[in-house]
Amino acid sequence: MTPEVRELLDSLLSRLQTVLGDRLVGLYLYGSLVMGDFDPDISDVDLMAATSGVLNDSQFRALDEMHRQIMSERPRWNDRIEIAYISLDALRTFKTKASQIAIISPGEPFHFKEAGEDWLINWYLVREKGITLYGPPPHEIIEPMTKDEYVQAVREQAFAWRDWIEGDFDRPYQGYAIITLCRALYTHVHGEQVSKQAAAQWAKGQLPEWSWLIDEAVRWREAAVEDSTKIDHAATMPITRRFVNDVIDRIWG
Repeated sequence: MTPEVRELLDSLLSRLQTVLGDRLVGLYLYGSLVMGDFDPDISDVDLMAATSGVLNDSQFRALDEMHRQIMSERPRWNDRIEIAYISLDALRTFKTKASQIAIISPGEPFHFKEAGEDWLINWYLVREKGITLYGPPPHEIIEPMTKDEYVQAVREQAFAWRDWIEGDFDRPYQGYAIITLCRALYTHVHGEQVSKQAAAQWAKGQLPEWSWLIDEAVRWREAAVEDSTKIDHAATMPITRRFVNDVIDRIWG
């Protein structure tokens, strides 16, 4: 973890404690910073903030202003921070009911939404691999999940890409879709999640006919900060869709 990221996390925690006080139960880091494939130029910072209860309107407004201040002071991280605020009750009952959470994530403003079993993958990764920045260990506050539950959730999420990929996306997001399906296939086979780079390298060996496209997907992701107006994003959508649907077929037989 770079000093810049460490300072960002320290600042976020301090501000969250100021806004939420003792309603902040814990703050947990997961995602690429934990998996070992964080790219300081393009990767997101993924956090889960556990709260003693659902945020009220005044807390929501205060956090929204806090997020705006962070982005104003650190424009490098604009649209690259995801924080999900979820209550202890929701973390214990998400497998049986949906609860209201508040979230800010890349491409979306701070907002409330319903989250239930569809967030199992996130909470599993926080519980099993997350780094505690503040509060009790995550396994003490998150409902236990089996590896089979996790793998099935990954398989279902992969299947959902069959519809998602029918949209039109820029080249970096196409790269994200391809690498995400590589990770899903790895999890389907091995029952674990690995870094994006590790999944891509493994998938190249498993899918030699697609190795060139996987290499391209990695390059597209790394080139996300380039001027996208000079790229014909639509030209690669057909091959991206074919790859995604081929991997889904392999996962679901």
